[in-house]
Amino acid sequence: MQKLVMFALVGVAAQLVDGSLGMAYGVTSTTLLLMIGTNPAMASAMVQLAQLGTTAASGISHHTFGNVDWRVVRTIALPGAIGAFIGATLLVNMPVDLAKVVMSVLLLALGSYLLVRFTVKGFDSSRVGEPLGRTFLVPLGGVAGFVDATAGGGWGPIGTPALLASGRMEPRKVIGSVSTSEFVVTLAASIGFLTALGFSGIQWQIVAGLLIGGVIVAPFAAMLVKVIPARMLGSLVGGLIVLTNSRTLINADLVTVPGGVAIAIYLAIAAVWAYAIAHSWRAHRADTAELDEVRDVVEA
Repeated sequence: MQKLVMFALVGVAAQLVDGSLGMAYGVTSTTLLLMIGTNPAMASAMVQLAQLGTTAASGISHHTFGNVDWRVVRTIALPGAIGAFIGATLLVNMPVDLAKVVMSVLLLALGSYLLVRFTVKGFDSSRVGEPLGRTFLVPLGGVAGFVDATAGGGWGPIGTPALLASGRMEPRKVIGSVSTSEFVVTLAASIGFLTALGFSGIQWQIVAGLLIGGVIVAPFAAMLVKVIPARMLGSLVGGLIVLTNSRTLINADLVTVPGGVAIAIYLAIAAVWAYAIAHSWRAHRADTAELDEVRDVVEA
């Protein structure tokens, strides 16, 4: 029961971030499972199974609040599913020690991208409304689906920033569309993992905890998409992922890292993380103040 509650709380936290930012449920949950020694393929499989429920609940909630562009969902979902199935099959057939390192490197890269992307860059709304072509959406879906299965997360960290960077969709539509299409990708990845692994070894208590926590807060996360500053969440989640996966790589058997060096690395990451959070908060306040000034001028 204690384990169920613990992973339900993890599911709550991960879904709050994922539903309001459009990413990081799988990355956050998989990072935790790797930290407690879970087999990489099994960790990704359990997260994907839990996400069958959370992505369905999230998609319904975002649709209810008008946050979904169904043309984008239809275009990226199928290539995403194909990429996810291939990625799941590849991960299952990879040696465990190598898979753990590969997954941690991918997670570290995704976390670093989140940290930099949402700390440094804002959102340019000048091109909102321009249609996105299939030549952009199809490859994006395939790559994001492949990484999602092999890293235990990646659909959101790759899909959301790419769509935001295009400047052609409102942030809430990006987040809602990515979250909704993720159900199809998760289904394909789950089928790939279960085909190769079977049901033995899956800890259903962990899956249930992640699922229950995520489903409970999915509607609230969809509402919060208009409230929580994306820059703040991106910096918070990105730094956490960088720190935890750096620890996994430092503790791996590939290279011996002296204790003092490891502590120095952790402190450096923590310092950069703290600066990123503070910078994101200041940038958010500056952006808000600028918008208020423009609104006052227009109303006057």
